[in-house]
Amino acid sequence: MPDSSTLTTAPSKTAARPKSEATRAQILSAALELFRNQGFEAATMRDIARSASVATGAAYYYFDSKDAIVLAFYDQAQQDMAPLLEEALATTKDLEERIRRIVRIKLDYFGPSRTFLGALSAHSDPQHPLSPFSEQSRAIRESDMGFFEKALSGSGVRVPDDLKAYLPRMLWMYQMGLILFWIYDRSEGQRRTHALLEKSLRVVVRLVKLSGLPLMQPLRRLVVDLVDTATGEAAQARRGIEGLS
Repeated sequence: MPDSSTLTTAPSKTAARPKSEATRAQILSAALELFRNQGFEAATMRDIARSASVATGAAYYYFDSKDAIVLAFYDQAQQDMAPLLEEALATTKDLEERIRRIVRIKLDYFGPSRTFLGALSAHSDPQHPLSPFSEQSRAIRESDMGFFEKALSGSGVRVPDDLKAYLPRMLWMYQMGLILFWIYDRSEGQRRTHALLEKSLRVVVRLVKLSGLPLMQPLRRLVVDLVDTATGEAAQARRGIEGLS
């Protein structure tokens, strides 16, 4: 039979966890608001703590740097969008529409943070933790590629075996190009980005569908070699899909 000290301490530990999670969420929310309003570079950890109504030490307890806050934002974004992406893929098998929905969900979600993302776009060096190509963002990147793999596999479009491991990565890179264009698109409602999405997507999907033709095999080899050259090694191009199996 547990003694009285066990009975009194167990509930306090249970209660502490939600409070800790709430404090972390409060700091994250305050930081993102500052990043959007003041800019990523201008906001300091002290500013973030003050905005979240916590001590500066508490802010550092949950996030050791602003970079850690941004990575938490990326992770939260992934969690928030996952059910939206799953639902989007579940209601159509058309490959063009599937890819369109993936990209549009991203643009809609990140809309309030467009200026903030513009500041982060300067960190494209894979050695920087905030780069979409960094080791720190690998799990998020590969999960994102997984949705493109699902978009392909559930569409019924035949993808040649020699291209299967590469195509989700290529579609992810296509998406990243669109997002970068969108970040700097000054047209009203970013209409140029949406026009670019529609026009380029037709070409992309047509090429995917044509890729299985025998006469396309030499071109596929060139594409695979190009991806290998860009990533530095063949294994890296296949890692996203291998991680799903």
